[in-house]
Amino acid sequence: MRAFSFLHSRPARRISSLAAGTAVAALLLTGCAATTASVQAEAAVPVEAVAVQASVAKGPFVSAANPLAVEAGMKVLARGGSAVDAAVAIQAVLGLVEPQSSGLGGGAFMMFYDAESGAITVYDGRETAPAAATPELFYENGKPLAFGDSVLSGRSTGAPGVVPMLALAQKQHGALAWSELFGDAERLAADGFVVSPRLAGMINGDAPQSKTRWATEYFTKADGTRYRAGETLRNPAYAETVRRIAREGAAALQQGPLAEAIAAAVSEGPRPGALTTADIAGYRPVVREAVCGPYKIYTICVPPPPSSGASILELLAMAERTPAIDKGPNSPEAWAAFGQLQRLMYADRDRYFGDPAFVSVPVAGLLDPAYVAERAALAPSLRGAAPYGVPAGAPKVGADATQEPAGTSHLVVVDAQGNAVSMTTTVESLFGSGRMAGGFFLNNQLTDFSLVPAAADGTPAANAVAAGKRPRSSMSPALILDREGRLVGALGSPGGSSILAYNAKALIGALAWGLPLQQAFDLPNLVAKGDGFGADTEGFPADVRAGMAARGVELRPNTTETSGLHGGLWRNGRWDGAADSRREGVARTQ
Repeated sequence: MRAFSFLHSRPARRISSLAAGTAVAALLLTGCAATTASVQAEAAVPVEAVAVQASVAKGPFVSAANPLAVEAGMKVLARGGSAVDAAVAIQAVLGLVEPQSSGLGGGAFMMFYDAESGAITVYDGRETAPAAATPELFYENGKPLAFGDSVLSGRSTGAPGVVPMLALAQKQHGALAWSELFGDAERLAADGFVVSPRLAGMINGDAPQSKTRWATEYFTKADGTRYRAGETLRNPAYAETVRRIAREGAAALQQGPLAEAIAAAVSEGPRPGALTTADIAGYRPVVREAVCGPYKIYTICVPPPPSSGASILELLAMAERTPAIDKGPNSPEAWAAFGQLQRLMYADRDRYFGDPAFVSVPVAGLLDPAYVAERAALAPSLRGAAPYGVPAGAPKVGADATQEPAGTSHLVVVDAQGNAVSMTTTVESLFGSGRMAGGFFLNNQLTDFSLVPAAADGTPAANAVAAGKRPRSSMSPALILDREGRLVGALGSPGGSSILAYNAKALIGALAWGLPLQQAFDLPNLVAKGDGFGADTEGFPADVRAGMAARGVELRPNTTETSGLHGGLWRNGRWDGAADSRREGVARTQ
């Protein structure tokens, strides 16, 4: 794809990929017709509340979904480690203490900000379908499998990407030896860690992945009962795995006994999968260019496809053309408009996004100012599900039939030099496929493909299964820059397809409404996809709910995974850090 320059007419600092010889996504001119003064005048809060900071944002700073993981990251930073070094340590611990959400058997997208050059690099660690995969991967007897059966099958697991991705990023941006980054994870696995309330709820919950033979063996005590919150859980197999990875690098997972164990678990019934040791060994992370666009006096950068991050930029660009949004968090008109814009965004995302190596994704067309204005103008009269648009460069693709279940995490790290990582990481569903190898759960990421590969007329869906293809992802880790291209914030969330709504809510709450980041994260969630409005209904004041209903926005309980926003904004020379109160994470600066 052609790369476009943008960013208001500034900057001396550049925003580009550090990688050469890789697939490149677009840096897009989304248009910022308003002057800085007019943008400020439109804001719902005094401009000082969202003003660009003169000081340079530096760490140590960590925000992640479990205090043990945050502690591991802070220790690495204290030893002089880089943001990427700390991210490796955090992921290794999260995969142990929060296995329902992410792990060594999953994938991730990482945004890396280089403080010295101002460059942004995207590391794509999304899993890939095996060489034997066909568009009818999830068919049986000529019909699509039930979604739950697909998740639990061996067919759902793709070649794991997070460890190879982290190894590549750490090789390019690490300050410490790779072997020094796994000590906390090894110790906690060998000596045991205290089961948190959230993990205990998942262990003893209704998710079928928690009841597979692998999960049952892991989560059942000698007396036959399952682990409860406050009890100590040990995982010696995980300790051995991270020792091996520390010693041998990503090759430890991609070759030899671990790769063989992964392939063996996938090949078991019911419905064995075709992932082989050759698929695992052949996995390669991809380095890509960020997609960036203006919002208020900021620039927001997200990963390109197969991530859906550009959809957030489309929503924010529509929001800039929707004055009601700036009326603030107590305005039913603002919330109703936010919901309608989401419907338009999701309609476009669901139609067009997929792996850019297999399908042309019209990112430039979706963010073209004329197209954005055309879509935004539909919002006030929209009733029910939104139609997808036809932006410039749109290919002919079929309707999508992708389902995205719960099970993801997010972390943000900034080191003493000001380098930053914003990374969303996942095994896809709760405990992934429920299958394990080496003490960790395997992903069910291939169910992120459209289970129905083509429309009735045979036109393939953009997100149809294909050998070697990466499934579309809603993971959208974000970096926030000022007008000079300097880092002023980073955030992201789990939540399946609702990630796009959660991240957009946080960005609007913090940057348009001027809220402290914790307040922005803790705002009630509203997810408007298709013909309904899922929400943290009781979180909205009664008068706001009534005002939304009067505008056709009838709230119903949110049935998707709840948010787990983590991140920070550099304000007044310090980190305004936050961790979503719906999860168990913390944000720390010392």
